[in-house]
Amino acid sequence: MDLKEKLLSSFMAFEERVDVTSSLHDIRTEAIKNFEAKGFPTKKEEAWKYTSLNAVLKHDFTVFPKSEAALDYGDVKKYFLHQIDTYKLVFIDGAFSSFLSSTTHDGIDVCLMSSALNKPKYKEVIDSYFNKIASKDETLTSLNTAFASEGAFVNIPKNKIADKPIEIMYLSTGSEAALMVQPRNLVIVGENAQVQIIERHQSLNSNPVLTNSVTEIFAQEYANVDYYKIQNDEQSANLVDNTYIAQKRNSNASVHTFSFGGNITRNNLNFYHQGERIESTLKGITIIGGKQHVDHYTLVHHAEPNCESHQNYKGIFDGNATGVFNGKIYVEREAQKTDAFQQNNNILISEKATINAKPQLEIFADDVKCSHGCTIGQLDDDALFYLRSRGIPVKEAKALLMYAFSNEAIDSIRIPELKQRITKLIATKLGVSMGFDL
Repeated sequence: MDLKEKLLSSFMAFEERVDVTSSLHDIRTEAIKNFEAKGFPTKKEEAWKYTSLNAVLKHDFTVFPKSEAALDYGDVKKYFLHQIDTYKLVFIDGAFSSFLSSTTHDGIDVCLMSSALNKPKYKEVIDSYFNKIASKDETLTSLNTAFASEGAFVNIPKNKIADKPIEIMYLSTGSEAALMVQPRNLVIVGENAQVQIIERHQSLNSNPVLTNSVTEIFAQEYANVDYYKIQNDEQSANLVDNTYIAQKRNSNASVHTFSFGGNITRNNLNFYHQGERIESTLKGITIIGGKQHVDHYTLVHHAEPNCESHQNYKGIFDGNATGVFNGKIYVEREAQKTDAFQQNNNILISEKATINAKPQLEIFADDVKCSHGCTIGQLDDDALFYLRSRGIPVKEAKALLMYAFSNEAIDSIRIPELKQRITKLIATKLGVSMGFDL
């Protein structure tokens, strides 16, 4: 039985295990029918032209873990931002860990998706937001919707500021020979509210993992959302990350994606503008080697006037690594005075590394300022010679140039402790000690 058949046959058993309302049942049933009709994406689809899941899907993934695993904080402390106090939502093999988590209902909600889906007090919120911006056409999003039961639920009410960052951590223990998990996150940031969120998926051993994650984020008027994704997993881990963000007028949402680890990583990042004077920021750093594969697929849909979006993705590729950047800016006829910028710069360290870049602009308005650019090249020989002439060893000189190349995305990190962590991760990935902290 292949994975598609296993998932389809497991659907009815899954619904019997979870307490679902009739409306959720209808949503799930429609989603599983969509997945059944379309199946897993293939390279025949334009959006997946450069990324194949065939090798991943050959594993015999367990869809529901047979037992719950327990972990000590000391075993996983290094993956958390332990220098500062944070709210924590920790999931082990897809199941919530109350022992490792720190939740709250004190003025804001930082709790479980399962609670929000099943408790009557959250019904109005779920009816208003759940599955409202997640794509009905994207087959892996439909698959996640069909099995949505657990993940993070964050609700920041009007005029509230989250008093500390929120960490969402998904840990895979390797208790199964191969495991598939499908976390579902819902983030609602009310009018004039603010939140900072850090999301990470982490395998703890080399057993294959396939994570199919969906996150819906709603930024109301004047809201500020600061979201960070850290992807530094084991080489046997595979991640498909679908994130959908709806912004109301005068809101500001930024997403930073740091892709350093994993086998195959696919990031689908979609912004939808639903008001004027919106600002959206998408930044990413990819540093991979070996046979790693990272695919960034972005969309910013400008539907209203006087909005801005800024995309800046940097990639460094070594070995036989493959990178993909497919970014689209879509400007509707009504979206006059749009200011949209998109940039993708890449360095190929190895002759066998590959980058496939496809920046796109679709503009139907006539009073806009839109630009895109893409570069692919090697390290600057003159700059390298200059550093070598100042006594810097070749390895450190190359690392310094690569760090400077990626620094723009690091500079915009608004959590100082996270900035230090990312700096050290980059140094580790480059194989050097930078000799300084930021």
